[in-house]
Order: sequence, then structure tokens, then C-alpha cells
Amino acid sequence: MAHRLVLDGVTAGYGRIEVLHDLSFAVPEGSVCALLGPNGAGKTTTLGVIAGLIEVRRGRVLLDGRSVNRLSAYNRSTRGITLIPEGRGVFPGLTVHDNLDIAAHAWPKADDTWRRDQLDRVFDLFPRLKERRQQRAGTLSGGEQQMLALSRAFLSKPRVLLLDEISMGLAPQLVAQLFDGVRQLREAGTTIVLVEQYLTYALELADICYVMGKGRIVFSGEPGELREDASLAGYVTA
Repeated sequence: MAHRLVLDGVTAGYGRIEVLHDLSFAVPEGSVCALLGPNGAGKTTTLGVIAGLIEVRRGRVLLDGRSVNRLSAYNRSTRGITLIPEGRGVFPGLTVHDNLDIAAHAWPKADDTWRRDQLDRVFDLFPRLKERRQQRAGTLSGGEQQMLALSRAFLSKPRVLLLDEISMGLAPQLVAQLFDGVRQLREAGTTIVLVEQYLTYALELADICYVMGKGRIVFSGEPGELREDASLAGYVTA
């Protein structure tokens, strides 16, 4: 299987602080990769490096075999790398409908019929958004904003979707709805890198797991292998 995303010997950090140390891993096309580890392991920094928000000091980030090191965060997004950060990813001053409409128009091959069909699918998945379609996104609850962020990703059809703790601070029933949305994105063939505190959901969805510790990969393998490795219990505690 071809690798959609590769990090090859990446070193990065903030100012004089080096957070990632010669970090290497690969994400096959169409797979879900769970990036796990304790607080401070470098997971969010890794997503920031992939998205172009944090500069690579050494090493390469490859998208479909081509380096994106020199591309800005905006240009990476136009190439199909989408980050949904922990703090949501919506336009707060626009309505729910306008947020979704912008995302739907990002798909160049779409016509009006396709966009209407996709909006209907989003509203079937998250009926609460349909009820609030004329409400400004900034006035939604945290869970509703996260639903909207996921729906925008669904409509824009990213090549790589980066999810950073989308369940943070949400009630369990909302978390379950959000992960139903992630499943649909997976079934649509989206390559997903998932940083998540709810290990049950993360391991259920993941095809491959990487566990980080102090900016390095300390484990790589399938979810079943991770569950059976008692020595990693401390690394995968949120």
C-alpha cells in the first residue's frame, strides 16, 4: 500500500526548545493512524509540523512522496492537508450554513446537485446542525462546533485529515456522535492522523498506532499489539 504521508527524520520545536527528535513514521493511504502518548510527548507539535504551523529544522514531511517542507500552512491546506485543532476549526462569525457552503465549494469538481446532496448527508449525520443552520458558529456549544468542524472536513474531502483531541471537554454522548462522523470519513477513504484521549475509540478506528514518548516513537504496530503490550501502559495514559 502506498504511503500518503511520511515524516522522515523530523526535528522541530519552539525557539531553543527541541520537542521532536529525529521523528520518523509513515501513514498508508486511506488508513487511520492513532498517534498516542502522554501529555508533553509531542503529539500536537507533530500535527503542527505536518500542517505547516511549525517549521521543520531537520528532516522532511512528504505528501504522496513529495516534500512539503517549503510550503506554507495555506499552501499545504490547498494540497489537501486539513487540521482540526483542539480549539475547533470554524469561522465563528459565519452561520452554520455558510461554514458548510464554503467547505463544499472547496471541492473543484463539485456542482450544485453534489453540494446539496453532501449537505443533506451532513445534516443526516448531525441533525443538530440542521436545526442551527442559520445560527452563527461562534454561538454554538463546544460539541456543536466540533460537529461543524468535522462536517467541513467531510465536505472539503481532504487528502490528510489531522484530528487533535476532538473529544476534549465533551460529554460522552457527543463524543460518540463525533466518532460516528470520523467513521464516515474513514469509509470515504480519507487518510486520518488521530490524536485522541479516548483510547477505546482511537484503537477501534485505527489501522496503525504510533506511541510517542519525549518526542520520539517508542512503539509502532496494530491496535491489538498495543493492547497486549503492558510495558506501554504509562505511555498511552491521557
